[in-house]
Amino acid sequence: MKQEQLDELLESLTLDEKIGQLVQLNGNFFDSNEKVATGPVQKIGIDKDKIHLTGSILNTLGAKELKTLQNAYLEKSEKKIPMLFMADIINGFKTIFPIPLGLGCSFDAELVKKTAQIAAKEAAVSGIHITFSPMVDMVRDARWGRVMESYGEDNFLNCEYAKAMVEGYQGNNDPHSTIASCVKHFAGYGAPLAGKEYNTVELGERSLREAYLPAYKAAIDAGCHLVMTSFNTIDGIPVTANKWILKDVLRDEWGFDEVVISDHSAVKELVPHGIAAHYEEAAKLAIEAGCDIDMMTATYSNHLKDLVESGQIDIQLINESVKRVLKLKNDLGLFENPYRGANELEEQQYVMCDEFRKVAREVVSKTCVLLKNDSVLPINQNQRVAVVGPYASNKNLSGMWSINVDPDKVVTIYDGLKKQGKHVKCAEGYPMMDDDSLFESFGYGKKETNLTGNKDEKIQEAIDIAKESDVVIVAIGEHSHQSGEGGARGDITIPKVQLELLKAIKKLGKPVVTLVFSGRPLALKDVAENSDAILQCWFPGTEGGDGIADLVYGKVNPSARLSMTFPYSVGQCPIYYNHMSTGRPALESTHSKRFTSRYIDIPNDPYYCFGYGLSYSEFEYSDITLDKTTLTNDSTITASVTVSNTSDISGEEVVQLYIRDIAGSVVRPVKELKGVQKVYLAPHTSQTVTFEIKEEMLRFITKDMSFASEPGEFHIFIGHDSNTQNKQIFTLES
Repeated sequence: MKQEQLDELLESLTLDEKIGQLVQLNGNFFDSNEKVATGPVQKIGIDKDKIHLTGSILNTLGAKELKTLQNAYLEKSEKKIPMLFMADIINGFKTIFPIPLGLGCSFDAELVKKTAQIAAKEAAVSGIHITFSPMVDMVRDARWGRVMESYGEDNFLNCEYAKAMVEGYQGNNDPHSTIASCVKHFAGYGAPLAGKEYNTVELGERSLREAYLPAYKAAIDAGCHLVMTSFNTIDGIPVTANKWILKDVLRDEWGFDEVVISDHSAVKELVPHGIAAHYEEAAKLAIEAGCDIDMMTATYSNHLKDLVESGQIDIQLINESVKRVLKLKNDLGLFENPYRGANELEEQQYVMCDEFRKVAREVVSKTCVLLKNDSVLPINQNQRVAVVGPYASNKNLSGMWSINVDPDKVVTIYDGLKKQGKHVKCAEGYPMMDDDSLFESFGYGKKETNLTGNKDEKIQEAIDIAKESDVVIVAIGEHSHQSGEGGARGDITIPKVQLELLKAIKKLGKPVVTLVFSGRPLALKDVAENSDAILQCWFPGTEGGDGIADLVYGKVNPSARLSMTFPYSVGQCPIYYNHMSTGRPALESTHSKRFTSRYIDIPNDPYYCFGYGLSYSEFEYSDITLDKTTLTNDSTITASVTVSNTSDISGEEVVQLYIRDIAGSVVRPVKELKGVQKVYLAPHTSQTVTFEIKEEMLRFITKDMSFASEPGEFHIFIGHDSNTQNKQIFTLES
């Protein structure tokens, strides 16, 4: 449809029809068989007669169902404006990949892009138009449950992943293989106080602009079609009603002129936030701030018309939002084909096809991080292996937010291991949790569960098969409901009952390989002390069992690196590698140890630092060489280092470049990641790796709030992780 036709369509709409385009409901409000709108109308408080005007649908899936729903809607619609179908596709549609935090550990944007392409293909042929992804909130506090949806704590990596995901989803806009992306949660959602869900965010403008906003900007620069507002406040104003962030920054400064959608119920929640006295005021504040679509409330539907007719808001505000929604539908080709992409035959052909599952298996092996290995891994096929623990044969490997997963298609750890090993036995050993009442604490009410069981019988069964084995694999971790949205934790250790199992197995004197499943970094001190090897597996998804078996048996050499710091204990949270310099650093201060920035009861350093991860190979780095030691605005410095594989095993090393600004007009981080290269090295070979250092890599938010570099001394580090001390010095001239 041409722009002139869109303008004519907008002009022809009644006020009720316009407002309907700004409302999103889920499929429960529609009965496609009766071709009338029904559902939980009373709960949400929406006028039943307005439901058929709804502009978009949330989390309804399946090509046949969505085509039927769209057809019924269009038959009832006078103006024949198709609905948009949106869904939460976070780490895969049906073929589930590792959680985003795990994907972040690949340090491989192209690999991450491939997962988005596969998710888009499966979703498109199933009738979905838009995904609420990527989630690029920078995260620093492992207590927050939604760290699992983020790619980690680093700005550089998050920007790379944001771009990759948007390009992967949207591609060339082919209706049969792409979907539109919605970046979220704009902005600063990943920094709630105390790591508590939906809590206040206290960020100054400098921190927000320098650390948190760039990844959203990267997604927008890559062409994402939508932005989702976050639940939190910025400077005391909830984002959904925040004109500064939604208009001044997003619209005016960044030039984003596409759709802004609220998160679930965020418009209505302006009332409990205390910024609106009633729902009518909430609707006014949100539409004035530039929030186009109200997700899953009746706030816009019930109040925008009265606000316009009473003169409290200008009709032009409504028109601008509707115009953006219509443009999105037009960009996706819905006016020409309302059933865009939906195809039952292609759905059967592509969804969870062998090709996609093969990629998922590869991704698992490139995202699990080897944290410890005392010459136990890899094991050989002839060893007698006991697999114990609550995740030994558990199909719940996809994480909380994989709403479309088919558990029956998930490869368990036991299934994966016994395909490759000749002597593998399995016993659960211990239940997942200490107490069934914990399910109630998850927020789902009382429910009979299988989280606990007869511990004595189960531990004895595990011990019996462990005694007969050469090596014991203990598969433990947090329950999937202990992470994700609403999964904030004050204790981020392994559940006590599982730790008891691990200690009991360790006492047998057998080599112990611990597989850790979680949606966040955990405090693993006790686990490490009772394990000979540790593989951090996250929630690995559909091909978890096969991908992990590839690592355990050495078919694949681990290469993943931590994209988020693992604390020594929860008391260190939030903890992250690129923290600001302090006047009394613990290691370099002229003050006595007592009066430096440190704890008196735990170490300052994390248990596992950002960028850390082991391999079956061993790598060594030469000293860094620079082709020059002075940088100008129009020159570059080439930094080189030789990486050598000193082992007998081929492997892939993640070479990491960090830079430190020694003195600036404002306090600067102790170091920042500025580049990554992955190099594959055969045994006893070497390769020279080079990085180009440019002035633009040194820019930051200066004292006067400009984004610029400042002349002075800089330190460059190249090494295996963020703790590397392999250093050279250069100077930036003015």
